[in-house]
Amino acid sequence: MNNQYARREVFCRNTCHELKRFWEREIGKQTCYRESEEHRLGKSALRKLREEWKQRLETKLRLRNNPDEMEKRTHVS
Repeated sequence: MNNQYARREVFCRNTCHELKRFWEREIGKQTCYRESEEHRLGKSALRKLREEWKQRLETKLRLRNNPDEMEKRTHVS
């Protein structure tokens, strides 16, 4: 009867080790994918374009809400 429990422990230990290795590999793959995706997005021009458009819109709104600022800019230039 004790031999059955010993076998089950060995079997469980091997299975647990295999499951652990499997999930470690899966996590490694996901980490690699996430890092490559972050790198790709970092190189993308989309973020830069969005910032430029945001600044343009903010400037237009500011000038629309405060027309005196436009006159000051034309007199300074």
